[in-house]
Amino acid sequence: MDDAAGVLARADFFDICDDEQLRMLGFAGDRKHFDADAVIYKAGDVPSGAYVLIEGTVKARHEGAEAGKPYALSEPGSVISPTSLILDKPRPVTFTAVTDCELLFVPRTAFLKLARQSPELAARAAQRIEQELGRYMHALEPLKGKMKGG
Repeated sequence: MDDAAGVLARADFFDICDDEQLRMLGFAGDRKHFDADAVIYKAGDVPSGAYVLIEGTVKARHEGAEAGKPYALSEPGSVISPTSLILDKPRPVTFTAVTDCELLFVPRTAFLKLARQSPELAARAAQRIEQELGRYMHALEPLKGKMKGG
């Protein structure tokens, strides 16, 4: 349990949690191994939580209108799809293990339970996701003219 809490403590997104919340999420979390080339989840799937990279390299590839160059995550503590901790919606990204990977899965149900118990955590989570969406929208700004056909 403390090992999982330590993994979460190194993950950027989870700096919104206090030590006790990290321990609770770590306890609810599930460490998973993916072999190289294994699909962690496909675009269009509705993940039931987020993954935190412990070890390895993961490739992310956007599908559909946002399709672009794939990018890699190899920094321990990288969080795969943090919005999946709150939103029960299909994701537009396919995540694939490039190398053998160790990931910690954090279920949405556990995160939402903590957020219901702690309005401060819920507010910090909403603010963090709003910041991430703002950065994402800012990154799309150069494409705006192309998307309108002009």
